[in-house]
Amino acid sequence: MLKHSILAESPNKMIPLIHLPLVFLVLVAGIYDIRYRRIPNWLVLPAIPVGFLLHAVLSLVRSNSVWPGLREAALGFGAAVLIYLPMYALRGMGAGDVKLAAALGALAGWPDWLWILLFSAVIGLVLALALMLLHRRFRKTLSNTAYLIWDLAHLRPPYRRSEELDVQSPKGMRLPHGAVLALGTLALLGVRAFH
Repeated sequence: MLKHSILAESPNKMIPLIHLPLVFLVLVAGIYDIRYRRIPNWLVLPAIPVGFLLHAVLSLVRSNSVWPGLREAALGFGAAVLIYLPMYALRGMGAGDVKLAAALGALAGWPDWLWILLFSAVIGLVLALALMLLHRRFRKTLSNTAYLIWDLAHLRPPYRRSEELDVQSPKGMRLPHGAVLALGTLALLGVRAFH
């Protein structure tokens, strides 16, 4: 019965050998992001080629070809960059978040990176709502969300209208996205551990 669930293991599932570097990456990135509000290049940049290398080696062992593994890492990396780069361009995300997402895509591979994104989105929403309520910014958050949607619908960068919508501004209420990605990754690994 579990084999038929959405999160059940698939032929492209994340290999347990990849779990160790993945957990190391997200734990250090999450802690670093909470403490210093940035994600260091020395952590995320080496993780990208490590992800490609691990997928290539594991694919070679499984199917006598590196190409399926390289394809999976490349699709994960590419999906992360395609989703996160526009958010960076609109100043809704820092460059470290983009690099961390790309490293996670390369390490986790295509299908699992999408699950990490989904888990992170749900966790991020819950944390953002909690912060909004804690700081009593319900109306301001709704107003900023309306500005964000309006400006994006009219192809204008939202940060030009409201400084609070610029991730680089001290006026904005920011959530350390590296920590959210870490929680999303750990949540996926936790769910997979019980399947």
